[in-house]
Amino acid sequence: MGSTALLAVGPCYWQCPWGPQCPVWSSVLSWGVAGPPGARGAHPSASTRACTHVCPAGGRGAHGPSVPQAVPRMGCVPCKEKGAGKGQAGGEGGSLQPPASQYDPDPTQPEAIFTRIPDFNNFQGPAVPLAPSFAEPGGFTSNVLQTWSGGITGRGVTLFIALYDYEARTEDDLTFQKGEKFHIINNTEGDWWEARSLSSGATGYIPSNYVAPVDSIQAEEWYFGKIGRKDAERQLLCHGNSRGTFLIRESETTKGAYSLSIRDWDEAKGDHVKHYKIRKLDNGGYYITTRAQFSTVQQLVQHYIERAAGLCCRLGVPCHKGTPKLADLSVKTKDVWEIPRESLQLLKKLGNGQFGEVWMGTWNGTTKVAVKTLKPGTMSPEAFLEEAQIMKRLRHDKLVQLYAVVSEEPIYIVTEFMSQGSLLDFLKDGDGRYLKLPQLVDMAAQIAAGMAYIERMNYIHRDLRAANILVGDNLVCKIADFGLARLIEDDEYTARQGAKFPIKWTAPEAALFGRFTIKSDVWSFGILLTELVTKGRVPYPGMNNREVLEQVERGYRMQCPGSCPQSLHEVMVQCWKREPEERPTFEYLQSFLEDYFTATEPQYQPGDNQ
Repeated sequence: MGSTALLAVGPCYWQCPWGPQCPVWSSVLSWGVAGPPGARGAHPSASTRACTHVCPAGGRGAHGPSVPQAVPRMGCVPCKEKGAGKGQAGGEGGSLQPPASQYDPDPTQPEAIFTRIPDFNNFQGPAVPLAPSFAEPGGFTSNVLQTWSGGITGRGVTLFIALYDYEARTEDDLTFQKGEKFHIINNTEGDWWEARSLSSGATGYIPSNYVAPVDSIQAEEWYFGKIGRKDAERQLLCHGNSRGTFLIRESETTKGAYSLSIRDWDEAKGDHVKHYKIRKLDNGGYYITTRAQFSTVQQLVQHYIERAAGLCCRLGVPCHKGTPKLADLSVKTKDVWEIPRESLQLLKKLGNGQFGEVWMGTWNGTTKVAVKTLKPGTMSPEAFLEEAQIMKRLRHDKLVQLYAVVSEEPIYIVTEFMSQGSLLDFLKDGDGRYLKLPQLVDMAAQIAAGMAYIERMNYIHRDLRAANILVGDNLVCKIADFGLARLIEDDEYTARQGAKFPIKWTAPEAALFGRFTIKSDVWSFGILLTELVTKGRVPYPGMNNREVLEQVERGYRMQCPGSCPQSLHEVMVQCWKREPEERPTFEYLQSFLEDYFTATEPQYQPGDNQ
């Protein structure tokens, strides 16, 4: 290639994010002028030592305007400063930054591999930057997913392994067993991937959160990923786990580190959980104590299975992992989630409400769901569909997942099934009658966590109370019916002081003037706390709605219920401040409640140096 051609291409490898270690540039000797597999642009000869992949089409500076971006997400510095515009891989205004990921860096690889956690769940987007340490002369290792030009190539594709059993829900799905391995054929459907089973040869869709890359840390039984300290404690303290049951999760406080959480027991505390920080060495190793260092987290785990070596006890069995929640009923309902009424079978009535009924049922004869049926005239089908579009996008493990709808009257709302029903019924008539304060406060913390997510999403619930919280196995709480109250057209409700309106849970500015905000939800949360500690007692006992409204306006607040600690009642009173902006945030409430019984204890245990 002559000097003129060189100028047109642009000798700019020094502007690549990887600098002289750029994997494409360093492999020019192997690929020659043809470029890497799937690349759209030609590489210069090895003697030019120039790399064409760093500049998106239309880049400025010394780059030619027609130079394609051979490796997505690898933009040159001038183009990144400009915002990359219409990059070939990113689309209109596309960001070159990788998306957030549910996966950690794999500790079996050197630290320098990723500048950010690789997103194995996002093949269809721009590729994760491939690091120099992946490259071998003439190719890549078999553990690495190659995604040139945004697609999956035949070389170096990561094998995925099933973490759970899965029973097909439709003819498009694959039934598979835990441990089965797959090649991923198509990942453009987000939560559902088209895959080929290596054992059966069958092809179909699989839920992406049921699989992980083979030999990665995500495939380990004991790896729980991005769960918080409190969730780790909830799972380890579940009935059936014994001393030494453990899990490993991402550290909440230290980027790139992990936390080891172990169930322990002693006479003073009884069953409890201890947390140890797994630190990372500069050379890529891992340790809890400096005297015992390991190349991988897997080796560290094996070491502490064999001996306690300074921990509270030897590691026993991994904590049981519950089957992950799916965001959709199937790949076909992912985007088109208005379903035929005849695809639902209503099996058992679970409850009656002012505006309809709740049933346990099945979808397509395969999948257990909850179905809320609304009385005709409760709300406009058009308004409901519009709100449901927003509700479907809200995803959090403390929110009941909306699966699908039937929008013709009578409206059906199809959600995940929660085994213990509403929190109100659970507290009054179910096993909730026997719960002690620590369990009740933990349930409150879960609700606050879900509301903190709604707060971050700039959404409003409008009807937060125990009747609209659902309970699952192991005292898991999830928020239901968020946003629906705004749509109700019943006169006894829309009057805000009618018989059907939940005055006793509603902030005065919302009840009197219709000013519903996240701060009016905070007021309602304070009332919900009284429901928890009194096991479902109606708020403001002995007062009717009109009296409640009048007394609250005069400054009256409920007294501390019997058996409720004063410190918890003080939080309730904070939620009932007259001025909305003086009420706490749900983020604060979540933090306060999660640490209610542990505020004086260290977050992490020191590992003894032995």
